[in-house]
Amino acid sequence: MRRQNQSEHSGLRVRSARPPVPRPHGVHPDPIENAASPRFIWGTLIAVFMLSLLPWRQWQAAPDLLLLVIAFWAVHDSRRVGMLVGFVFGLMMDVHDVGPLGLQALTYTIVCYGANVLHRRLLRFDLWSQGLHMLPVFFFAKLSGVLINAWLANYWAGWTWTIGVILTAALWPAVGWLLLLPQHRMSDADATSV
Repeated sequence: MRRQNQSEHSGLRVRSARPPVPRPHGVHPDPIENAASPRFIWGTLIAVFMLSLLPWRQWQAAPDLLLLVIAFWAVHDSRRVGMLVGFVFGLMMDVHDVGPLGLQALTYTIVCYGANVLHRRLLRFDLWSQGLHMLPVFFFAKLSGVLINAWLANYWAGWTWTIGVILTAALWPAVGWLLLLPQHRMSDADATSV
């Protein structure tokens, strides 16, 4: 019996000599992911909405900057900017443009839906690739609006709107860089303080 006690006792020594198993820690959110404050997001949306009220948007090939910023925030912060935000801003643009009520709201909602569907995939790419991925979403959304407008007015407006779609997608990297700039400043300040 005494031997069993010694072997059990030596077994405990071997077990206690092993390093402790690491315990799981709470996962903290990435500071870049949550760096955009709601004030900044809504401030950019309202500023671009005010810019979109200017008469330069009457040119059919003009890029839709409001749609671009809404889509960008729908990709990069889908919890705060979603289809409801796109629908409301689209309705406000319909009222401003005195067009068929709900036409731009439909376009903005389709783009927000496409951005929400693609947002996990898009976050893995750089801004140029994100713009290329969003080009078909912008094209399909605008095409659906143009087709509905052509059906309601019994008049085909032509294909010059595709220039605006291409310009909107081409502006994605520049607008994205400007909107992400405050987040990069925060990460640089955090890196120097550590």
